[in-house]
Amino acid sequence: MPFPVKTCAICSEEFELKPDKPGFANRCPSCSEPEETDASPRERLDPEVNEARRRAMRELLYRKDS
Repeated sequence: MPFPVKTCAICSEEFELKPDKPGFANRCPSCSEPEETDASPRERLDPEVNEARRRAMRELLYRKDS
């Protein structure tokens, strides 16, 4: 039984949808490849912003409701 032929939502190229294909079912294999990034979004944050975020989360989690 042949694999279904789909059209990529990004580049409009036709491709066969195979069971072990990584990524999205409506994108061809070349458009489904993850983009290479140097660091995750959390690692790219400024250390001061990161510390402020931690402090705010700590205050929300451990504040005493009166």
